[in-house]
Amino acid sequence: MGKNSVIGINVDAVDYAYAVDRIIASAKNRTGMAVTALAVHGVMTGYLDPEHGNRLNGFDLVTPDGQPVRWALRWLHGITLPDRVYGPTLTLKVLEAAEKDGLSVYFYGSTSQTLDALTKNIHAMYPALTIAGAEASKFRPLTCQEKNELIRKIKNSGASIVFVGLGCPRQEKWVHEYRDYLPMPLLAVGAAFDFHAGTLSQAPSWMQKYGLEWLYRLIKEPCRLWKRYILLNPFYLWLVLLQCTGFRKFGTDRQ
Repeated sequence: MGKNSVIGINVDAVDYAYAVDRIIASAKNRTGMAVTALAVHGVMTGYLDPEHGNRLNGFDLVTPDGQPVRWALRWLHGITLPDRVYGPTLTLKVLEAAEKDGLSVYFYGSTSQTLDALTKNIHAMYPALTIAGAEASKFRPLTCQEKNELIRKIKNSGASIVFVGLGCPRQEKWVHEYRDYLPMPLLAVGAAFDFHAGTLSQAPSWMQKYGLEWLYRLIKEPCRLWKRYILLNPFYLWLVLLQCTGFRKFGTDRQ
């Protein structure tokens, strides 16, 4: 049902089936595609930083990763989706489709230890899937030479899809930067690497259903995440309320 503004950030009203089909079609056609799954924090990074908001609004596919983003689509635009399109779940569904269609994948980001565990678990889940490569983050901007080498390595690997796990907003910046150099879908998937590697636990399904995943993660990592959730979540709800009541307009052209 197209792109719809959530406090100025365009979010695609899609379900898992549509998102997977579009990503796989892009992979088969060898066309570049920028994809991300945004929860509240991701939307707020775009709202607070107009330059980053421009990046996000230039993405080909922005899925409603968090339940509050999915709810905002209903409150603001009357769009009722069967579920959110959660980055870690979308990752598994794309991997399953890639295995079925003989498409190879590449993982970029996180640490070597996490990638080792991730690739081992993915091999166990999808034994016929080809993992073309995995590259850990250097946790700093790449030099021009390193960037060119990474582009060459991914292209030469034969990968059809690249999954990027650098954390928000670094992963979206990476996808935006590399989309013109890599003719394939680039998926920013948040904490999916850690979840599927088994290095980070996911919230129980009932907490995810009722939009309480933030509380679970806050309890697990209070020192790192308290600002994100205690400050940004109420601010997000206030901005959505302003947009919903018409007291404030949010354009999607952040130029």
